[in-house]
Amino acid sequence: MRSPSSPEPGAHKRRFGENLRRIREASGLSQHALADLTDLHRTEVSMMERGMREPRLGTLVKLAGALEVPLEAFFEGIEWRSTERAPSSGGHYKIEPGEEQRGEG
Repeated sequence: MRSPSSPEPGAHKRRFGENLRRIREASGLSQHALADLTDLHRTEVSMMERGMREPRLGTLVKLAGALEVPLEAFFEGIEWRSTERAPSSGGHYKIEPGEEQRGEG
């Protein structure tokens, strides 16, 4: 069960997508151009930006290289918070508001 302070399911994917889109646009690349640079399909880039797909580690490395940013740039505002110290106790993501949520979009 979700605690009142934990974000809705999938919020981390949406925040990742917001970060990816912001970085891509700041680089002046279209989704198609980024897809070409990373050997991905444009629809995969689109799905990641909309929070519908989580990238694999290899894809993250390709994206970071193509966009010339460190991997951690994609995770701005995303943090995992364990609910307890026990290894299998679970936890939740802590999601900071993105630009769109702050009205800066």
